Amino acid sequence: MPSPGKTRPTSRDVARVAGVSQASVSLVLGDKWHGRISAPTAERVREAARTLGYRPNLAARNLRTGSARTVLLVVPSLTTHFFAGVHTGAARVAAAHGFSIVLYPSPAGVGTARDPFASAPAALDGVLASSMAAPALTVLRGDRLPLVMLDSEPDAAPGTATVNLDIADGVRQVADHLLGLGHRRILHLRADVPSWTFAQRAHALRERLAAVPGATLVTAASSITADHGRAAVESALTAPGPRPTAVVCDDDMLAVGAYKAARRLGLRVPRDLSVTGVDDQVLARALEPELTTVRLDAELTGERGMEALLSVIEGRAPVTHDIPVELVVRGSTAPPPRT
Repeated sequence: MPSPGKTRPTSRDVARVAGVSQASVSLVLGDKWHGRISAPTAERVREAARTLGYRPNLAARNLRTGSARTVLLVVPSLTTHFFAGVHTGAARVAAAHGFSIVLYPSPAGVGTARDPFASAPAALDGVLASSMAAPALTVLRGDRLPLVMLDSEPDAAPGTATVNLDIADGVRQVADHLLGLGHRRILHLRADVPSWTFAQRAHALRERLAAVPGATLVTAASSITADHGRAAVESALTAPGPRPTAVVCDDDMLAVGAYKAARRLGLRVPRDLSVTGVDDQVLARALEPELTTVRLDAELTGERGMEALLSVIEGRAPVTHDIPVELVVRGSTAPPPRT
């Protein structure tokens, strides 16, 4: 690092120390050296920059190139493990390509997002949005900026790329696991959120159970909180008719509510009631018994999303294959009680 009082190092200084031209320094530090400069030379430039404490003048570069090398990551909330993981993965890929991320938790969720730059418009190269409806982002991009959606409805907006978790397959894995244990009366604790990802879960579960003779499905809706989930499950389990023997929850937090409802009703998990979740948050292993749940790789989702956005920004076709999910079987599921 330069000491106080000394002038800030320049790209010319980096070029001199690395023994290359200033053009080569610009290519390497702008991550445009592939195919033009050898890897050892690129590393020599990066090492010289580190040694000198050189930092590019972003303002000057932005004026010169018309690119801010900044993307906006929009998520519905910062209060869940999943969206924190999405940010971690996206930031990792962005940093490796010389991009910065502006993180914006939209208070409106799947509704129309407010413009975070209303008082001071910012230069952005693209928008990466997780679990939101594409029309909600119009105010943020003005239908101009490259946009990649995560965990959102494919083809919802023209010119928009989508990177999704294979959430329908995850729900099918849950259904097959419970059916294999012998469950036929199943309660779906549905997240009361009007988004594509939760609609997919409901459709996949309904479709899978419809193909099994004797299987019945009851649905209860709840906001994603333990207390609301508890109330919804209590109501469903005490309704007239045969009681469900398994609860499929749209989220691990809803599964916490199912555990609480079972305890209040004198039911034991999994002896009397099997419970499953989605996400594999830390709390899934804190519950007793530990929760059977669908593991969603949030960091990989962020990485793939950012890679797709960088491709769109650079005019290349993005890779948008669905990301596999995995059912993690733990102690909250067992064969149904004998009647």
